[in-house]
Amino acid sequence: MARRSPEPVPLADLLDSWLLSLRAERKSAQTIKSYGDGVRKFLGYCEIEQIPAVLDRPTVNAFTAALLDGGAEAATARSRQLAVRRFSSWLADEGEIADDLLIGLKPPKLDKKVVPSLSDEQAVALIKACKGSEFRDRRDEALVRLMLESGMRAGEAVDLRRGDVDLSNLTVIVRRGKGGKARTVPISATTGKSIDRYLRARRSHALADSDALWLGERSKSFTYDALHKSLKWRAEDIARIPHFHPHMLRHTAASRWLARGGSEGGLMAVAGWSTRDMIDRYTADTAAARAADEARSLGLGDI
Repeated sequence: MARRSPEPVPLADLLDSWLLSLRAERKSAQTIKSYGDGVRKFLGYCEIEQIPAVLDRPTVNAFTAALLDGGAEAATARSRQLAVRRFSSWLADEGEIADDLLIGLKPPKLDKKVVPSLSDEQAVALIKACKGSEFRDRRDEALVRLMLESGMRAGEAVDLRRGDVDLSNLTVIVRRGKGGKARTVPISATTGKSIDRYLRARRSHALADSDALWLGERSKSFTYDALHKSLKWRAEDIARIPHFHPHMLRHTAASRWLARGGSEGGLMAVAGWSTRDMIDRYTADTAAARAADEARSLGLGDI
């Protein structure tokens, strides 16, 4: 008598195994959270629509369309779909499904949005909004100065360890940048001084022995959500900068670098970019102003 094939394991029961695999690959906590959220959204969609959670093109395309129809940004829908595609690929590699039917599935086209940079006045106002002698004041000022100068991603900043900061040489090592690439970021003495003030305040923290560089308040660790909440409060409620997001600091750093005559190659190395396209994307809002300044300095009308 032929032996029956075992029933397939429900996708929801395999999600934790995939996330564990991602941890073993040393994916960042933010990446793992994003992937997990994307698959959960897909499974939730299938449950609401009362359809089988099948990883095929019609179902995943319908899920993506539902996200967009529901008002999700194209970038969000793209991220959710990517999570489902990566999950499908892992399932196929692990032999949990016969084939990966999502190979070659096209993601939603992204809108070309211009993310604003902070003006010099706004950048100064944000730093002033962090002034104070309390632990969180020193932490937030050090964070803002570091991100404004280096263009470091928020997730990269949050993941820094104490040993990554070398104040004697004024460098910070990003050990787990995007794509797993490490890089060394130079900082100014001003930023180094701000970090040093934070480190001295950090010595009396309940979690002072933690390897993590940044610590939260009241014996708490410091997460990406905590960074977002704290800096958004500083920017919007104190500095009166509307619609603030920590990612604006990365855009600002890139724009300031080029405006002050920094090279594109140097910016790519410091920011952790492998293609020049990212420069245009991150500095689009200030391109016209830089072109105007350059045109005036060239003096082409002086004939």
